[in-house]
Amino acid sequence: MNDQPQPQQPSEGWAPREPGPATAAAPGTPGKKPKRKRTGWRRVIPTWRMVLGTVLTGLLLLIGAFALGYYLVKIPAANSAAMKQSNVYLYSDGSQLARDGEVNRENVTLALISKDAQHAVLAAEDRDFYSESAIDPKAMLRAGWNTATGKGKQSGSTITQQYVKNYYLAQEQTVTRKAKEFFIAIKLDREKSKDDILEGYLNTSYFGRNAYGIQAAAQAYYGVDAKDLTVGQGAYLASLLNAPSEFDVVAHPENKPAALARWNYVLDGMVKKKWITASERSGVKFPEPKQTVIAAGMSGQRGYIVKAVNDYLTDNKILGEDELNAGGYRITTTLQKPKQDAFVKAVNDQVMEKLDKKDRKVDNYVRAGGASIDPKTGRVLAMYGGIDYTKQYYNNATRRDYQVGSTFKPFVFTAAVQNDSTTQDGRTITPNTVYDGTNKRPVQGWEGGTYAPENEDQVSYGQISVRTATDKSVNSVYAQMAVDVDPEKVEKTAVGLGIPSDTPDLTASPSIALGPATASVLDMAEAYATLANHGKRGTYTMIEKITKDGADVVDLPERKTWQAVSREAADTTTSILQSVVDGGTGTAAQAAGRPAAGKTGTAEEDQAAWFAGYTPNLATVVAIMGQDPDTGAHKPLYGALGQPRINGGGYPAQIWAQYTKAALKGTSAQEFDLRLQDGAEEQQLPPADPDEDQPGTDAGQDNGGATTGGEETPATEGQTNGGTTTDGGTTGDGGTTTDGGTTGDGGTADGGAATGGGTGFPTGGTGDSGGTTDGGTTDGGTTDGTGDDGGVAGTNFGGFP
Repeated sequence: MNDQPQPQQPSEGWAPREPGPATAAAPGTPGKKPKRKRTGWRRVIPTWRMVLGTVLTGLLLLIGAFALGYYLVKIPAANSAAMKQSNVYLYSDGSQLARDGEVNRENVTLALISKDAQHAVLAAEDRDFYSESAIDPKAMLRAGWNTATGKGKQSGSTITQQYVKNYYLAQEQTVTRKAKEFFIAIKLDREKSKDDILEGYLNTSYFGRNAYGIQAAAQAYYGVDAKDLTVGQGAYLASLLNAPSEFDVVAHPENKPAALARWNYVLDGMVKKKWITASERSGVKFPEPKQTVIAAGMSGQRGYIVKAVNDYLTDNKILGEDELNAGGYRITTTLQKPKQDAFVKAVNDQVMEKLDKKDRKVDNYVRAGGASIDPKTGRVLAMYGGIDYTKQYYNNATRRDYQVGSTFKPFVFTAAVQNDSTTQDGRTITPNTVYDGTNKRPVQGWEGGTYAPENEDQVSYGQISVRTATDKSVNSVYAQMAVDVDPEKVEKTAVGLGIPSDTPDLTASPSIALGPATASVLDMAEAYATLANHGKRGTYTMIEKITKDGADVVDLPERKTWQAVSREAADTTTSILQSVVDGGTGTAAQAAGRPAAGKTGTAEEDQAAWFAGYTPNLATVVAIMGQDPDTGAHKPLYGALGQPRINGGGYPAQIWAQYTKAALKGTSAQEFDLRLQDGAEEQQLPPADPDEDQPGTDAGQDNGGATTGGEETPATEGQTNGGTTTDGGTTGDGGTTTDGGTTGDGGTADGGAATGGGTGFPTGGTGDSGGTTDGGTTDGGTTDGTGDDGGVAGTNFGGFP
């Protein structure tokens, strides 16, 4: 019997099935599961196999690139920083102005650098230097992100990377250099100790004041060796690494808040790392650095100019500070040697040679600053920074810490014309609009609280035209005008003309008119140059060209110009500033022998006196400042140069006149080509107050004599017609008003009183030596007669004083 299983026979009618694509293996029988197809949106998503493959491939490529870079990049020899070239600075004619001094560096070992200073630098630049690797990818990514999103340019470099850049590589910001820096830092970290790297970094870093290395910096800022640096001093020097020139609080006192913030950041980092205790931190006071001692090659005006040029280059991102420090550039400036020499001579002749520092202590406080610009091109032609860069480090032409005083007032009037502003009672503001010039008069229309400014010497002027108020720099008039215009519009106009928007104390309030803002002399020169150029502004420039190794390697930005204010606004302002020179507080400027416009100014407590003025082709600003040479504190100038007070119409205007005359010698005098606002020559009188006695009536008269109830105001310069006599000019008994009463140089006319009625208010052009004219009118008729010297007869405003 056969026990083997017999194969089953197919039943009748059975036939084999052709395999189809959708046929599945029968359950329980071996067979391959068919592959599912990805359909719809699933097709665009990579599989995990694809992702894993891509990641592994990328990692292999990165590892390969890293290995290749590590193999190819060698640690090079030290760069030529120790053999640093000088930068050469030239006048516009190619003659040499200055040359950088030699590198100021003294290498010291780490043992000769105080621990506090070392820790301060670590707290500022790389707090985990001793515990972390030579590179910090997380910091690099964070710095790249912050830079890309506009949160400030950051390097993200460790101290090791910075040392590599300083010692082995150049300063350019390129991908190639950063890649080399990356690999060299890794290799260096394996070959040198952390102490060696920190020592090298501290000896190669730049701290400003031409000081390379912490030993040179300790001497430059505090006159001590690096081993004697205190916590506070070390923290300040560490702060400088972030912005060496910007955070020098002696050179840039206006940047002290930012420097203090960085200094506090460093100290807080030292506490966080437990290098000092919180109680020690609270006892640290900011250590004021000393006035710097500069190499003789930077003596006189040279150092000031070099510093200003370098600041201009870095501020305008033409060259970086690192590139300038590397040296080798020939920088041709816009300064003209004859004008530069003339400026220095004018300051010396008018002020410096008249100082008596032995017998008058206050004469030791006298400082001077000046800047001169071509209005049409924006070129800075001359600059006076101070007595000597080796003796006084501040550049008085660029510093922003002295009030500009009344030199700001023209910007208020420019804003009034630019915005078609009106007085509180609806009169258009023009040179002839009459305001109340009463001392301590509260401004009207201001909701920010009572403000009643004092006039200089407490003088009350009564009813006074804008032109005369400008001549006499009347605070009460201009504070009211600022409110009439809107202080915010005044501020906007000033910024448009050239005053930096971040100028300290530039605030939109009535006091803006009195000049509490602390713009620099150079800032003011740029703004006045805009007025001289009929309202067209172009930012100033100090550079003609820059070459290196004989080639033009630096592209200078194209100068752009734009209409900052209307021509009518600028030119009408010029017309009233001409009056200031012709018969106001700036008559000393007439010595220039040119048609000129200008404005005087005095800072609070007479700590500074200004004259800002221009001819059609030269805008110049001069300031005399008071400063303690030892402490740097601002000082009043009462009694300086043997004078009770120093005001803008004195020494600053005298310097301006001597310089301008010399600077324009050999050129023909140009007249101003002015286009005035509509109605600029029309009187704008305030409406009569019905509650007060009207002028020209019996009130204030004595048997037909002159009115005694008001102050007679000096004549105003620059009028083109005498205006109209008001009805108040006639007497009650029918007497006629005679003699308009104009005067020369703003003096009072003897014949200004009405024969039988109100007091004469002369406002026309001047006659010969202030004599009266014979073109008087009767019964309110129009005056149109001229004086002996062509002056136009004044107008009698009835009883307006």
